[in-house]
Amino acid sequence: MARQNDYDKKKRKTCSLCADHVESIDFKDVAKLRRYLTEAGKIIPRRITGNCAAHQRMIAKAIKRAREAALIDYVFD
Repeated sequence: MARQNDYDKKKRKTCSLCADHVESIDFKDVAKLRRYLTEAGKIIPRRITGNCAAHQRMIAKAIKRAREAALIDYVFD
C-alpha cells in the first residue's frame, strides 16, 4: 500500500460565495451570516470556512454591522 503525502491529505477548500457569484453580502440576512459564527458568537476564520480573502472581509464587515444594528448578539449564551 502506498504511503500518502501530507499534500494529499489536505484538500483545498473553495469559496462557496465565489461559486455562487455573490457580489455583496447584506447585513440584514441574519440566517446566512450565522453560518459564519461559532456557538460563542465569534467569526469563523477563512482557513476553516474556505472563503477567499475578499468575501471573508465582506462577511466580517456584514457581521459587525448586524451586531451594531442589534440583529445578531455579540455573545451567545
